[in-house]
Amino acid sequence: MRNWPLFRLRVTTPRLELRLPSLDDLDRLGDRAAEGVHAPELMPFLFPWTDGEPAERARSTVQYHFGQWGAWSPEQWKCPFVVVFEGQVVGTQELAGTDFAVTREVSSGSWLGSRFHGRGIGTEMRAAVLHLAFEGLGAHHATSAAFADNPASLAVSRKLGYVDDGIQIHTRRGEPVETLRRRLSRDRWHTPAGFGIHGLEPCLPLFGVSRTV
Repeated sequence: MRNWPLFRLRVTTPRLELRLPSLDDLDRLGDRAAEGVHAPELMPFLFPWTDGEPAERARSTVQYHFGQWGAWSPEQWKCPFVVVFEGQVVGTQELAGTDFAVTREVSSGSWLGSRFHGRGIGTEMRAAVLHLAFEGLGAHHATSAAFADNPASLAVSRKLGYVDDGIQIHTRRGEPVETLRRRLSRDRWHTPAGFGIHGLEPCLPLFGVSRTV
């Protein structure tokens, strides 16, 4: 699509491709959500969307992506990629920025279909958007946050070099829960071998940056 170049943006790693989803990709991502993202007794998300029935989870997944496309502005954007592994859509990895032209700070969020857990995909897909942020967009910092009882997300942050950045208290299912913030600075980031960014240049104004980052 000539007037929405983000659909041509790709981030690639030795095993993965991250891209804005086509309608077929969104159907497959909805299928992953319907199959399950985590054990039912757990809740890793601030908004408990995975408490819904399978069909509801699939629909809300599709609607979320439509909503982020429609709300996008250079001052506030969320870029939710689908993650493709061995030809299958396996989950989603988001990169987000608010007043990025000034702050040079991004945040990230993700989920992965349950049957694809335990293969290192979560670490690799987070590394992919960090590569986009630091090498492609000129970010100075990346942040992440996870509940204290979400060891998988915290382990990914630790592997990628994030450091402690304080705590917050949120409400989850009517109870208080501690959120652990993490931060990664540009000088701590080293892009792994075999990572690439494709089709970024025409997208730069949509992220609020220019060729001079």
